[in-house]
Amino acid sequence: MTDLTTPSPAVQIRNLSRSFRGQVALDDVNLIIPTGSIFGLVGLNGAGKTTLIRHIMGLLRPLHGSVEVLGQDPIADPENYLKRVGYLTEEDTLPTWIRVGELMDFSRALYPSWDDAYANKLCDMFGLSRSSRLRSLSKGLRARAGLLVAIAHRPELLVLDEPSRGLDPIARSDILEAVIRTINEDGRTVLFSSHLLDEVDRVCDTIALMRDGRIAETLTVEHLEASYSEIICRPGEAWSSPPTHSGVFGWRQTGDEWSAVVESAGDAAIPDELAVIERREISLSRWFAARAGSERDKPEADTPGTSSEVTADV
Repeated sequence: MTDLTTPSPAVQIRNLSRSFRGQVALDDVNLIIPTGSIFGLVGLNGAGKTTLIRHIMGLLRPLHGSVEVLGQDPIADPENYLKRVGYLTEEDTLPTWIRVGELMDFSRALYPSWDDAYANKLCDMFGLSRSSRLRSLSKGLRARAGLLVAIAHRPELLVLDEPSRGLDPIARSDILEAVIRTINEDGRTVLFSSHLLDEVDRVCDTIALMRDGRIAETLTVEHLEASYSEIICRPGEAWSSPPTHSGVFGWRQTGDEWSAVVESAGDAAIPDELAVIERREISLSRWFAARAGSERDKPEADTPGTSSEVTADV
């Protein structure tokens, strides 16, 4: 029996595939984004995140598979669809000749659900002046203006595609605060793609990892902590390479110690040959580096006041 109290997914993608000039960008992607969630999308350069988001925004027509967002096909009625969605990308596409106030007035005319009081509140919170021309603003302030018009109409779905790339920490903090306010106050859905893993860890409740055009894994933050941990090993004799063991992956060497990520289900079966001296709680950045399968692009260890950066696809 269908549970009528369970809302339909905000985004449902079935068997979506896409290639460009013979190169696979998306490979049979299946993804559900629950309504009311803050959903993080992470992956290395070329993983397919931006191509997936362009399908969700209706900027690309599905050639193989289907995309349903907010109960509709984004391509079928783009004018009405885009009134229900907010979108902010790393690309600085706002017209530089316009003033902030004019941008707000223009956006009000586009969105029937535009909230003047909320827009003015965001304008003050972001330190924007209605009289300032966008070309006179820093990149960070223009990004705040873009975020303002993306959320002031209180969209049902807010899509943020690398919104804080290259921005100063204060601008990034503003974006995160607005994301949190949007979801908490309105119960809206947020799709958040970022190369800054500490941002994803801070705001998202569910995370999907893309690799080679596929969804490698989708899990909640709670499930991540319950399902994985990190082990530190110190072998008595130096390893030329670490032993292969089921459920243990993502090896790293630091001096005479090795670390790896282990599936919790395999904890009891870890053999003595691994010489485990410590088991730690898993961090998102450590899980990501191991699960993404590329030590070449692994993020640096988190330290206070810094961000774990991984190059994202463009």
